[in-house]
Amino acid sequence: MLKKFPIVSVTGPRQSGKTTMLKWEFTDYKYYNLERLDYREMISADPIGFLKSAGSQVIFDEAQNVPELFSYIQVISDERNIPGQYILSGSQSFLLNEKISQSLAGRVSVNNLFPFDINELQGKNSNDYIDYIFTGFYPRIYDKNIDPVDFYPSYLQTYIERDVRTLKNIENLSTFSRFLFLCAGRVGQILNISSLANDAGVSVNTAKAWLSLLEASYIIYLLKPYYNNFNKRLIKSPKLYFYDTGVAASLLKITTADMLKNHFAYGHLFENLIISEIIKTKKHSGKNPSIYYWRESNGIEIDCIIDNGNNKITALEIKAGETFNSSFLKNLKKINDQSENIRIDKKLIYTGELSTSISDIEIIPWNNFILFIKN
Repeated sequence: MLKKFPIVSVTGPRQSGKTTMLKWEFTDYKYYNLERLDYREMISADPIGFLKSAGSQVIFDEAQNVPELFSYIQVISDERNIPGQYILSGSQSFLLNEKISQSLAGRVSVNNLFPFDINELQGKNSNDYIDYIFTGFYPRIYDKNIDPVDFYPSYLQTYIERDVRTLKNIENLSTFSRFLFLCAGRVGQILNISSLANDAGVSVNTAKAWLSLLEASYIIYLLKPYYNNFNKRLIKSPKLYFYDTGVAASLLKITTADMLKNHFAYGHLFENLIISEIIKTKKHSGKNPSIYYWRESNGIEIDCIIDNGNNKITALEIKAGETFNSSFLKNLKKINDQSENIRIDKKLIYTGELSTSISDIEIIPWNNFILFIKN
């Protein structure tokens, strides 16, 4: 992307490894961390002068801290008219800011860096899905051998006290913390915003604003329903997932991997693991995943739909059972009736070990699904 665009953005959750990656990979770029007050003051004093003296290969880390910088970056990059001038990094999607998106429209390549995906951790973990769900994927856990029970509470406290207050200026952080816990309790479920707002003791509009904040800072992901009619996709309720299962497990007070199988959210957390891995793997390979869930009024529901274009979709059922049961295939067998004009590739992902096919459905053990999503 640096060979095609004057500006490349890299956003993702805090502590996902953006700074480490940028410093390691782009050693010929000048690096400025805009969390440093002295850099921010220098830029504010003379933005154009600072940008010209910095040269034509510059990384601005935590760029959302100086939003006024973006319009000047637009001016300088247009004057030079060469690719690869600026890399902008941040732990929030600063491109959601309307003024910033207008300044950089057509000039910026948008990229995401999430915590490790499973492909990057081969040989670094027990390769057990229970451990992956509990431990999560944040690099520091693996680099410094930190117990998830120690990492995530501190991570979440820092996120709430720092990012949340900065982004929304929320005064009652304890209410927001409760809201976040309630979101974890709804992982893998269709989102009922009215119920969530009522349980948290906030208005529906506040709940919507806080969900947008959690999305923008890459804590949660809202999976929309699949319809050929795009208007329906917008008005129907999404399902709620976390980008990292370790965050969700911590919020649910799961303190050991052994607690998972007997937890009420076990099946939903396994489903979350598979869906978040699809998102991360696609994003890390430069693709924008078109993934949804499928639910019809007659009760047919498919956990994950991958839209491959040209009326071709992959339908995934995700089951946390280790022993195959024919009921796992019930909904996959029914969706033909709903989709005369769509070509469907049907797959079941489960926690067992047998790999086979039944009728037109491919059955994939969970640890083989890594090969599937890479393709």
